Amino acid sequence: MKFKLIKKLEQGKFITRYDVEYETEDKEQKIYEIISRNSEIESEEDLHNMKPDAVVLIIEDEKHERLLINKEFRLAVDSWVYNFPAGLIDPGETADEAAKRELMEETGLELISIEDHIGRSYSAVGFSNEVNVCVVGTAKGEFKKSTSNVEEIEPGWYTKEEVRELLKTQPFAARTQAYAYLWSRE
Repeated sequence: MKFKLIKKLEQGKFITRYDVEYETEDKEQKIYEIISRNSEIESEEDLHNMKPDAVVLIIEDEKHERLLINKEFRLAVDSWVYNFPAGLIDPGETADEAAKRELMEETGLELISIEDHIGRSYSAVGFSNEVNVCVVGTAKGEFKKSTSNVEEIEPGWYTKEEVRELLKTQPFAARTQAYAYLWSRE
């Protein structure tokens, strides 16, 4: 495929909509629709998002027996979906700082250790260049209501058996579903 140009179509509060014009190997002209957190894409190079936009938290309890998963109402699918806590990295904030803040905001829990980072990944590679970094750690504390007035979140600790049951009947975000499936296997 050969990149031709990119056109900004609509600027939202959090995302920007673009059309990417390209040419296929057989010289057919095509348009690909994308969204981005970057509101200033002007070239092919700008599509290559190198810094993470958001963090995804993969968190276990202190005994490493339960996995933290949020049940969250998602407007895009008009349904409750099981998903890892996650959120945007604020300007000037590191991924670890964002992880601590997002965990507290969404669940009321304290991030007590970070064991690992899983490198850059795309949230929805089929239509966005948003980049995530996964922070793997341990948390403690009592659940509290989300501090956001635009998110409905019910956090929960789940054992492997409970996760296996949820996977049979409940809708999940893809990355959470894949990780939870592997984590919950005996």
